[in-house]
Amino acid sequence: MTRLSVNINKIATLRNARGGNVPNLLKVAADIQDFGAHGITIHPRPDERHIRYQDARDLKAVVHTEFNIEGNPVGSFVDLVNEVVPEQVTLVPDAEDVLTSNAGWDTQKHKDFLSEIIAEFKAKGMRTSIFVDPVPAMIEGAALVGTDRIELYTEAYASGYAAGNKETVRPYAACAQLAHELGLGVNAGHDLSLDNIAYFAQQVPNLDEVSIGHALISESLYLGLENVVNMYINKLK
Repeated sequence: MTRLSVNINKIATLRNARGGNVPNLLKVAADIQDFGAHGITIHPRPDERHIRYQDARDLKAVVHTEFNIEGNPVGSFVDLVNEVVPEQVTLVPDAEDVLTSNAGWDTQKHKDFLSEIIAEFKAKGMRTSIFVDPVPAMIEGAALVGTDRIELYTEAYASGYAAGNKETVRPYAACAQLAHELGLGVNAGHDLSLDNIAYFAQQVPNLDEVSIGHALISESLYLGLENVVNMYINKLK
């Protein structure tokens, strides 16, 4: 089945709002794994507005499933990842001032840069993934830089699905199949929710993992964190 990695950035946002340690990020990460999630994802940004770099260090001892650190491979991020050595590192080309990730890599334009960074991470035993739009040329480019996986940027699917247009899943299905044929694993994330995850997982072949944060934490306010984690797992079966 497709594995569920829970992004806990929003837990850190809530904690930082009061300046203390409530909610306790490490306790929440441990609980999410106990509830059945297959991994924990964090996306530290240079301004540390939610996840702090020290959180990544502290979580290393807590995450016993899969630890996925995602972000733009600027110098400080590369240093952090090389220090923590998570199971997976996901490269995302987000600018420092964006609210959230809003585009995938141009894997052809940035081929040399991505190849160098990926080789560095893989040399330390980390699985690598590249955040990409569902465009065949970008998938083909990803295959040339040595990455292990791609992560499909799913905002367009989520927006289309919410508007009643399920056809927006087609490019994702085609790109997932292409990635599989090129020897790449397939992850997905961004705006996936309890409403749209089941259809996406049914339609997109060879889907290894989804990373879900904002929707899952928001849904948990109403339904409870343990319940929501298991609702996602059931929809992914």
